[in-house]
Amino acid sequence: MNESADITRLLEAHHRGEEGAFDRVLPLVYDELRRIARRQLRRRGGHTLTTTGLVHEAYLKMVDQRRLKLENRDHFFGVSAHAMRQILIMDH
Repeated sequence: MNESADITRLLEAHHRGEEGAFDRVLPLVYDELRRIARRQLRRRGGHTLTTTGLVHEAYLKMVDQRRLKLENRDHFFGVSAHAMRQILIMDH
């Protein structure tokens, strides 16, 4: 199974309420989340958050949202980027 399929499988498990499924997604997506966070921080300068801090804040924002059905890897990253933008707007 490829990484994209693994991510999708774990997202589906999270949506079904499987304990710890979302936590298992993080190691698979962490590097890409850091790239997204760096881009977001460059676009919206003047923030006190670090790249790592922004990734962690976005994770915390998303982890308890079982109602949100993350369809696949691309949808996950889109929602993550949106969460990061919201955090940066609130931080400014």
